[in-house]
Amino acid sequence: MKRKFLVLLEMGLVLAGLLLGASAWKLDSALEQPLNLTQEQLLDVPAGATPTGTFNRLEADKTLQDAFWLRLYWRFNMAGQPLHSGEYRMTPGMTAQDLIGLWQRGEVVQYSLTLVEGWNFRQVRSALAKHEKIEQTLDGLSDSEVMAKLGHPGEFPEGRFFPDTYRFVRGMTDAQLLEKAYDRLEKVLAQEWEKRDADLPYDDPYKALIMASLIEKETGVPQERGQIAGVFVRRMKIGMPLQTDPTVIYGLGERYNGKLTRAHLREPTPYNTYTIPGMPPTPIAMVGSEAIHAALHPVAGSSLYFVAKGDGSHTFSDTLDAHNNAVREYQIKRRADYRSSPAPVPAPAVEPAPAEQPASSLQ
Repeated sequence: MKRKFLVLLEMGLVLAGLLLGASAWKLDSALEQPLNLTQEQLLDVPAGATPTGTFNRLEADKTLQDAFWLRLYWRFNMAGQPLHSGEYRMTPGMTAQDLIGLWQRGEVVQYSLTLVEGWNFRQVRSALAKHEKIEQTLDGLSDSEVMAKLGHPGEFPEGRFFPDTYRFVRGMTDAQLLEKAYDRLEKVLAQEWEKRDADLPYDDPYKALIMASLIEKETGVPQERGQIAGVFVRRMKIGMPLQTDPTVIYGLGERYNGKLTRAHLREPTPYNTYTIPGMPPTPIAMVGSEAIHAALHPVAGSSLYFVAKGDGSHTFSDTLDAHNNAVREYQIKRRADYRSSPAPVPAPAVEPAPAEQPASSLQ
């Protein structure tokens, strides 16, 4: 009886060994199988998806086989590890194990959207709406409703978002991206405000942001930003109108057709710095950190005027006579390719900002 038991035990162990060997072979075969692909595909894993459901979906699509063994492998080797949502890039020649490796590392496909310095909020919303990988949740909302949805009711949106290239995965909403840009602007502005020069003619960060937006729209030449800020600050201190064309253009809104007239300069709007004292009530564009820095560290000097030279840079003058001479030299006899700032480089598939007129009328 004892001998028969030992024989049966030996046979059971042999059978168990065979089954384990077969299972190991089957599991290895499932992991090493190449995905059934002839071209690159993106696997969309929505939020809340599980490895079990995703393996089953891939088997149903005939992208792979033996989903049972792959589920078993994940259960015993990666128990408790979540499957990150997003898109995964599957390419011909990739094995099931390669795909699992992507899941383990969370290597989801990333996209990007660039918000450009000098853009207004209308252009920001247009860029968001045109990006096919961003989930649209703000369509049909007014600007004030957008700000309320972002948790900032009553705030005017212009200039509140930081221009930068933002990377994200599929599934991010337009509101979430705006929240990132808003928080980034708040952080940069607060840091710069703490290091500001003394004796500035604005007493809170928001007014500095308004000044930065004027600087941003007046010049694209980095080394001139501090000089532009110096002119504006000196004018404010002596009660001299800022008389900057970009504010007039902003006040015209969609009525601006690319040509600024003398009638526009006389038209009363809250943004016309030819007719109002000091700065406009809000920023007129998004600003980068350099413009914010310039607004808080204006270059000392005596110039009160500047005029665009036609190559994107400006010449600065201390007196009205010198300024008028510069106007005659650079603008009255302007070249056909004259521009007040470097040519804008719009992001793909997004309308560029309307062309600005030269700051010839700063006087």
